[in-house]
Amino acid sequence: MTRPRRSAGRAGGDPADGGRIGSGPGRLLVTLYAVFAVGATSRSAYQIATRFEEAPLPYALSAVAAVVYCAITVALVRGGEAARRTALAGCVAELAGVLVVGTWSVFDPEAFPDTTVWSAYGMGYLFIPLVLPVVGLLWLRRSPAS
Repeated sequence: MTRPRRSAGRAGGDPADGGRIGSGPGRLLVTLYAVFAVGATSRSAYQIATRFEEAPLPYALSAVAAVVYCAITVALVRGGEAARRTALAGCVAELAGVLVVGTWSVFDPEAFPDTTVWSAYGMGYLFIPLVLPVVGLLWLRRSPAS
């Protein structure tokens, strides 16, 4: 007896069907984005709650990064065309953030008395924040529409 296939656009769809943006190889993206979402959220919440006056710009930017990572994670898990558009917008925003904050932090280090996940193009995170949105955009372009 064979197992019935689930719809490609619903959570829990068959990973072999490739119809979901968070299925198959997309699961690695979901995992990485989830790790960064939890890390950036907890780090920024702690920094804002305990030391915001020391470095308000970096801590606020860390919170922005956390929101972007959370939105991308949820979109990748949900699947569907609206989620694909959300994930695409999130990846574009993330890449823009990494490039802008990375360049700003390199050329004006005084503005960044503490680092953010996007400082120096994500150097403190092995440049994963720079590579991740590019891979995400490629995956979203390549994966079939849900």
